[in-house]
Formats: sequence, C-alpha cells, structure tokens
Amino acid sequence: MDELNFTGRTVCVVGGSSGIGNGIAQAFRGRGATVHVTGTCDAADYDAEQGSDLSGLHYARLDLLDPGAIEEFAPAFDRLDMLVLSQGTVLYGRQEFAREGWDRVMAVNLDSVMACAMRFRPMLAASRGSLITIGSIVALNTSRGNPAYAASKAAVHHLTATLGEAWAGEGIRVNGIAPGLVSTKLTAVTMDHPRRSEAAIASIPLGRAGQPADIAGVALFLASPLAAFVVGQTIVADGGMTLS
Repeated sequence: MDELNFTGRTVCVVGGSSGIGNGIAQAFRGRGATVHVTGTCDAADYDAEQGSDLSGLHYARLDLLDPGAIEEFAPAFDRLDMLVLSQGTVLYGRQEFAREGWDRVMAVNLDSVMACAMRFRPMLAASRGSLITIGSIVALNTSRGNPAYAASKAAVHHLTATLGEAWAGEGIRVNGIAPGLVSTKLTAVTMDHPRRSEAAIASIPLGRAGQPADIAGVALFLASPLAAFVVGQTIVADGGMTLS
C-alpha cells in the first residue's frame, strides 16, 4: 500500500496560486489528487517568474479580505478530503506599525484562515478529512519590523492546536507547518539581496534556504495515513534555523 497515493482524493489549497501553496498543490497533483487552488488575481496574471504553475490545477479567484466572499464561496467540488490554508501576506517598510497595514495583514493571515476553516468544516467532517495550516517559525520568536505578521502567525499556531482539539471528534485532523526561510516572492526582499540572503543562510544549519517542495513533503505526510494519530501539531520545517 502506498500511503502517499492520493488518487481519488480532492484537495483544496487556499493561496495555492504561487509560492509554498503552489508547491503543495503540485505535489498533491503529482500523487494523483484532484487539486483546486484559489488566488486573489485572475489566473492569467500568474506566471512562472512569480513561482506559479497552474498546470493541471483547477483555479478559482477568492478575495480573502472579504469575509462575505469566503462565506459565499461556491467551490467547484462537492467532496473535500484535504484543505490546505496557505494564504499569507507581509508588508515591509514598517507599514505594519500603522493601523491600515496591521489590519490588512491580520485579515489575510489570521481572520481568513478561521473563515476558510469554518467554510469548509462540513465538507471535511463528511469525508473525515485533514486540514493543514501554513504558519511560520516567526510564531516561535519575533520579527522586528513586522509585528502583524509575527502576531498573526503566532495566532495561527495556537488556532491550529485549538481546532485540532475541537474538531478531532468529527474526524477532522487539523495540523500545521511552520516553514523557515523559503525562497518565494514573499521572501524576495531577503533572497534577492546578496548580503541579507548570505546572512540568513548562514543561520541555517543545512546551509541553504528551503524550497516550496521541502514544505510540500511535510504536507503530504500530514495529510496521509502515516500521520493518522497526529492532531493539533505544527511541524517546524526550517533546516534547523530555530535550533540555536
């Protein structure tokens, strides 16, 4: 038996149009799943240079800043086995210290995570499925210039544990992943700056930044029967960055 064969399963990755979410979506597709992804733009606006590959995926646009849009979202599937909540945003230049920036980041990184979880809860309960949140190692330490990002990811860490406990009785396994430095468009401010990237990578025992595929492997495990007894946990995937 291949526990990582998802043939016949339906997966939805919110925020699966690019970056880590896209890597997870394509990993599930490669393992036989039918995969639906959402993004905030039209499908034609995404390209490979932004870390986006929509080939073989079913795409839908979803405005995560609009709670009503999430509640009224009509998915193109009637069964859901795995839900991955990979949405996230960050604002640089101390924008998160202002109310507008704080509210925007919290709305996407925290409020929409809970809203999406609630929206798809009945479908996951019906299939006794799996929910995976994508957090950050920032939940475990700090981010000096990004208070909203850090606070929202810390909240997602605890939300994952809380929902894991609350929904286990319905057969829904809720778990999370806390990535470290992963090369995506959100981390381009570091990765595209030689001195910053060199300093960041020097703090990673494995000696390299992560790739979306590194996080996808953890998601496949958490969604599989191999993790059937894992509930409410967040797995750190950071190349050892938080060990010291």
